[in-house]
Amino acid sequence: MKNKLSVFFLLFSLFGYSQVPHCGFDFTSYLVVIPHEKSNTAVINDLQITIVDEDGKEVLNTDNSLSWVNKDKALLFDRNYLISKPTDKERWFFPYATESYFLSVTNTFPADNYNVKITDLKGVYKTQTIPLQNFNMYILCSSENEKQSRQFGPRTNRPIEVVMEKN
Repeated sequence: MKNKLSVFFLLFSLFGYSQVPHCGFDFTSYLVVIPHEKSNTAVINDLQITIVDEDGKEVLNTDNSLSWVNKDKALLFDRNYLISKPTDKERWFFPYATESYFLSVTNTFPADNYNVKITDLKGVYKTQTIPLQNFNMYILCSSENEKQSRQFGPRTNRPIEVVMEKN
């Protein structure tokens, strides 16, 4: 009986805990937009950045199909912000991009089907609509990056850099 229990625990420990640990960003990717003027790299404040379809209509996150947050709402970018104390090393909420705008989306987000619309709430800059590409997604877990590295073409984790034009 003791031997049977020992074998059971040995098999349980080998097979029960053999799962690969998950990444903190499993099932989540990010889109990052860096809007600035041509002669200045500073990120422009007070912009509204949304995901729109080919007709320019805001895309809704119906039943969290495109993002794990903001169910049934428009996909709006947030401004990245510092989470460090003034005396600490600089740390950002989304650590893979410093000053920028970002949006959390699912790993299955069909980026090629959508555009990013950038609107200046103060009216200083022209509204721009830019097509998205799959390589604009920040896919952060190693298993997803491994798949991407075996594919031909542009690599993931590239921000969308936008040069804003004044009205």
